[in-house]
Amino acid sequence: MKIWRMISRFQADEAGAVTVDWVVLTASVCGLVALAMAGLKGNMTSIGQKTEQFLSAQTINTTF
Repeated sequence: MKIWRMISRFQADEAGAVTVDWVVLTASVCGLVALAMAGLKGNMTSIGQKTEQFLSAQTINTTF
């Protein structure tokens, strides 16, 4: 009977439930960000190249 009482107390204890919720939530957000980055990978490269070309074409005036 002592084991059954320990099991029922263990099931009723919610001390770590919030931590588990936050871990699951954080893992979900990280997974969604990774998925979004994988989908935008090609577009991000072309945006970076266009930015490089634009900035390379600019001149810096050193006289005022």
